[in-house]
Amino acid sequence: MKSLVEHLSQYAAYHRDPRNIATHFVGIPLIVVAVTVLLSRPGMALGGVWLSPALLVALWSAWFYLRLDTRFGLLMSVLLGLCLWAGQVLAVQSTLVWLGAGLGLFVVGWVIQFVGHYYEGRKPAFVDDISGLIVGPLFVVAEMAFVLGLRGELKRSIEANAGPVGSRSKKAAI
Repeated sequence: MKSLVEHLSQYAAYHRDPRNIATHFVGIPLIVVAVTVLLSRPGMALGGVWLSPALLVALWSAWFYLRLDTRFGLLMSVLLGLCLWAGQVLAVQSTLVWLGAGLGLFVVGWVIQFVGHYYEGRKPAFVDDISGLIVGPLFVVAEMAFVLGLRGELKRSIEANAGPVGSRSKKAAI
């Protein structure tokens, strides 16, 4: 299994334009919530827990993140828990509300992502490696940590592999 640095470095290589990273702070959370909402049906409450395909995917994802890094894994688990809560709330609504919210968030999230990759001048990471779909949310959390001045050693390791933000932007500033 790849290490945290390897996963984030590979993903970061596709994300060096600050505008692209900024779009990911919005687009990826929208997509994660959308997928959770859409996978929350079929579902049923059992002992206060909403059992659905979304729960299985979230548990597997949390396990993946926790194996890479305990601190990020715990934070990702909390965030996935919040997504599961939102998914359950929408799953019990009418089909129109559930599907409209899920598909709407999904489409808007991807539109924002593709705008970011237009600025980057490079295709999304998952096109070359499907693992980019699970690494993307972790990348956003890591980038937020970097913005807050946390995990400096990790940031330096990633930048040693992928280059600093702004180092490979293909589009001129607009």
